[in-house]
Amino acid sequence: MAVEYTAKWDPKALKELRKLDGAVRLKFLRRLEEPPRVPGDALHDLKDCYKINLRGAGYRLVYRVEDERIVILVLTIGRRARGFVHEQAEKR
Repeated sequence: MAVEYTAKWDPKALKELRKLDGAVRLKFLRRLEEPPRVPGDALHDLKDCYKINLRGAGYRLVYRVEDERIVILVLTIGRRARGFVHEQAEKR
């Protein structure tokens, strides 16, 4: 039986989500319902962090899996350009 994770949001990430177009927002929310540990999406320099890329829209979401709490903590959402999202995830 698969474990169900609950999504929790960094307050800044939630604000970023609300600014997105409805279709982009919905795509991210649907992807967060999938199993969280996708090996190809792991961010190797951030422990337990993974990404969701929406290439067509040009956005990336970064989240951290917290197994002990059965939580996916969404850290940041933004444009993929120049590593901005990655830098924000490191700070949060």
